[in-house]
Amino acid sequence: MGAPFTMKPLPYAEDALSPVINAQTIGFHYGKHHTTYLNTLNKLLENDPLKDSSLEEIIKATAGSSEAAKKTIFNNAAQVWNHDFYWQCLKPNGGGKPTGRIADMIKDAFGDYDKFKADFAQTCVTQFGSGWGWLCLEGGKLTLRKTANAENPLHMDGVKPLLTIDVWEHAYYLDYQNRRPDHVNAVIDKLLNWEFAEKNLG
Repeated sequence: MGAPFTMKPLPYAEDALSPVINAQTIGFHYGKHHTTYLNTLNKLLENDPLKDSSLEEIIKATAGSSEAAKKTIFNNAAQVWNHDFYWQCLKPNGGGKPTGRIADMIKDAFGDYDKFKADFAQTCVTQFGSGWGWLCLEGGKLTLRKTANAENPLHMDGVKPLLTIDVWEHAYYLDYQNRRPDHVNAVIDKLLNWEFAEKNLG
C-alpha cells in the first residue's frame, strides 16, 4: 500500500506509559514529530514514481542515495517506519526479564540478562546525537546496533530489527532533560514489549 500514508493509532492511551514517559511527551512525540514526518512524506511523494510503493520499499529504494530529493524521502519514510515500530516496542507494565525463546537467545548472546541490559543501555546512551538503539537478529543470533538520525536496520542485509529505543531528545527531554541514561534504563526496566520482540523473531 502506497501514499498517502495514514497515522497508525497508538497501541495505548497517551498517558498509559506514565510516569516513565508522560502524556505530554507522547502528545508532542506522536502528535507533532511523527505526524510531521508522515505529512512531509506524503507531500514529497505526490509526484514521485515511488508513491505506489510500500513504506519498506521506499526505504530500501532510497537508502544510501546521494540525491538530495531521495535523501529527504528516505529521512521522512524511515522516521515514519521507525516510529510505527517504536510505539509497538513499548507497553504499560512491560520491561524487565523476558521469558521463553527470546530469554534463551539473550542468555546465548550476552551470557545473562544483566549483561544484555547493560550492553543495550550503553548502545543507546553512546549514540552520538539523535538516533536509535536496536536489538536485532543477525544470522540466528541477537545483536545490538545503533543508528544515527533516521537510519534503521531495515535495509541492511541479513539484519532484522526486534526492538528499538528512540534516543532523539524529543523522546525524553520533557521527562528527563539531558539524563538520557535514566530514560533508557527506565524504558528497559518498565516498558519494553518482549511479546512484540518475540513475534518479530518469526
